[in-house]
Amino acid sequence: MSIHNSLVPKSTLQRGRNVYTRAERLRILAKDGLWDEEKSVFGLPKVKAVVVKKGGKKKKKAPEAEAAGGEAVAAPTA
Repeated sequence: MSIHNSLVPKSTLQRGRNVYTRAERLRILAKDGLWDEEKSVFGLPKVKAVVVKKGGKKKKKAPEAEAAGGEAVAAPTA
């Protein structure tokens, strides 16, 4: 059985939005250099919504690979 939406903490209910307000669209277009103050705020071009994914853990190099690399460099100099 699932939990009712009213019982779930607010932070877990947030989702990525795919529609921007006019102010957000103007901010994005101005940052990209596609809009200036002289243009009308009506009939703005579409702005792609950027979905931010949560980052996972980065993979670390295997210690064997680092040791093999270090030995290969040290062997010719000795």
